[in-house]
Amino acid sequence: MIRTLFTAAAAMFAAAHALAWEPTKPVEFVVPAGTGGGADQMARFVQGVVAKHGLMKQPIVVVNKGGGAGAEGFLNVKEDKGNAHKIVITLSNLFTTPLGTAVPFNWRDLTPVSMLALDNFVLWVHAESPYQTPKQFFDALKSGPDRSLKMAGTGSKQEDQIITVALERAAGKKMSYIPYPGGGQVATQLVGRHVDATVNNPIEAESHWRAGKLRALCVFDAKPLPYKDKVTDQQSWGDLPTCSSAGIPVEYTMLRGIFMPPGATPEQVKFYVDLLDKVRATPEWKDFMAKGAFNPTTMTGQAYFDWLGRTEQQHRVLMKEAGFIAG
Repeated sequence: MIRTLFTAAAAMFAAAHALAWEPTKPVEFVVPAGTGGGADQMARFVQGVVAKHGLMKQPIVVVNKGGGAGAEGFLNVKEDKGNAHKIVITLSNLFTTPLGTAVPFNWRDLTPVSMLALDNFVLWVHAESPYQTPKQFFDALKSGPDRSLKMAGTGSKQEDQIITVALERAAGKKMSYIPYPGGGQVATQLVGRHVDATVNNPIEAESHWRAGKLRALCVFDAKPLPYKDKVTDQQSWGDLPTCSSAGIPVEYTMLRGIFMPPGATPEQVKFYVDLLDKVRATPEWKDFMAKGAFNPTTMTGQAYFDWLGRTEQQHRVLMKEAGFIAG
């Protein structure tokens, strides 16, 4: 009798294991932004870690669809209902694009999978800029004429411009905001001294900071970053003051999350949740978090869904204050 029960239990376990879903063809990883930016870098990093460690049988193919402030990518995923061989990495345009445009999309149209991390923003200037401290930059903004400073950022009515408007409101002065398709191009514009400042993510400008071409002034997080290893000869991420502590009353962090098309089954979602857990357990991921000065907060399930709802409302308030809500 005991042997019969054991055999039956083993058979049930084998059957359940056999029914577990996994991709049967390459997985398309959509980036709703340009190449070289934070979302693009993270997607390609995940792609590389999965391949290096053989974490799934099928390859991941990264595809950039950044048109219309990311609307191209989001609509592509929304319209591919039931396709479990497609995932998308999101940034704040998950909220800002539908709020700021007439695009027929909301994050609830997709299937939430996992929060990978939260990304930070840093106030950057050229290494030869006269602004040595965040206070010097902010004082120059406050005392100079409108539009005397040029700020480069990714897209229009997105997170970079939201932060720019917050800086303008705090200073009582306007800047000239110049949008580019991705964070990589934004950093290049500052390196070439075509603009005066950017609010790029750490990962988007880290190599230029390390090479001595850019200067990091402060981070727009509520508290200093925890990373103490030196990036330049003089500074680590942890050495940067918060912008608010330096007299710039602006704070902002951004989602790096994964979604699937609508109609995904719990088994399909679980596969990607488990896959991303394996990615986050690798030493490469921990190094990537430190290199890019990420906040490594993660969420899945109801907690992730609830966080998305709260954050959408926060962006509605921010964009209304900035005058970015679509009429």
